[in-house]
Amino acid sequence: MKDILHPLCLAIAGSGFLFLLRDLAKSRRDRALVALAFTYGFSAISYAVSLTWVWVRIDAVFGVTNISVPLAQSCVILVFALQATVLAYWSKPAAEARRRSRLLLIAAAAVIAGMAVLFVLLTPATTRPADFATYYAHDPYYQAYVLLYFGMYTVAELYLARSCWKYARTASNPSITWGLRLITVGAIITLGYSTIRIGAVVGAEAGFGVEQLDPFAWACGDIGATATQIGYFLPTLARRTAAARDWTAAHLRYRQLRHLWAALDQADPGITLRRPAPHRDDLLRGRSAHFPLLRRRVEIRQGQKLLRRYLDPAARDASETRHRAEGRTGADLAAAVTADQIRDALLRHRANDPVGTPAEYADAELPLATTEDELTHLQRVASYFTPPSESPTPPTSHSTTSGARS
Repeated sequence: MKDILHPLCLAIAGSGFLFLLRDLAKSRRDRALVALAFTYGFSAISYAVSLTWVWVRIDAVFGVTNISVPLAQSCVILVFALQATVLAYWSKPAAEARRRSRLLLIAAAAVIAGMAVLFVLLTPATTRPADFATYYAHDPYYQAYVLLYFGMYTVAELYLARSCWKYARTASNPSITWGLRLITVGAIITLGYSTIRIGAVVGAEAGFGVEQLDPFAWACGDIGATATQIGYFLPTLARRTAAARDWTAAHLRYRQLRHLWAALDQADPGITLRRPAPHRDDLLRGRSAHFPLLRRRVEIRQGQKLLRRYLDPAARDASETRHRAEGRTGADLAAAVTADQIRDALLRHRANDPVGTPAEYADAELPLATTEDELTHLQRVASYFTPPSESPTPPTSHSTTSGARS
């Protein structure tokens, strides 16, 4: 059972650690993030050294039989301390969280030192990667080792379950709430692992065995630990998913404004202070479109201002009449009419035919209080906008060389 579940758990823990490395490079001062990353790192090590083939090779390298046991379980103790540290930074003031973190790491070091001493006194003579816990259950030093390790294991899981359930009630972020609840479930499941291991020691003295429960013990330990790891990772995953969604939305919006921007830029390239890189290159390199999108918004608005001399009142009236007849109202009507006005103004600009008394844009009175409101409106305008066909005659005084390269 161990060699079936451990590789899956190793993949999850290792992936979590690698996933967080990128964030660590940018936020080294985020102590909660550092603790969380090392939680996954030490968890991955504990699974790796417990695999049978790794266990045997580590024994051969160090020349100490079953040395993988204290190595793996020391990593688990560090995982518990780091998990509690993450909770402290999530729920306590920074100063108190730092103090608690130091105490937790000191306690973990003391437990690991005690385990090392007891393991040295145990001096196991036979490599037992599959049944170490039950094979040495009658050894008094191993019994003390088990009571120390699994006693702390049980206390840590109970603390984890209680704390996470408590914090889940007050968390305002849904991903944190569900993550904490999943951690609680995982911590409760792992109690089956520690109970069976302690039961093996008690049974050795009381005259009963729990060898038949060994596969169940491994299942409880691995499934519970995996649920806990996923629970800790849910907020990070939700944040990354939201960031990916925002990244994608920005690129889509940037592309949706392309034809409207290109037509205005063609009429007056001066609205574009800096030629944009090909959009395809930005996508391939994973660049954000947030700033280029904001710049494109400003350039479109600047282009509209430069076309104001060409806004024909008759064209606006005709457009409003037509779109009202089609059932458009409110912001949708303003966007459709504005798109028609821009197209008509571009044709007049091309013919160098300004209007004596220009009209206002139909969207001039729209309450666009935020940048997001304005971008949403410009998307509507772009959806209604049809670029004017190319003039068969050369332009008079303005360049028609398109600056659109995206």
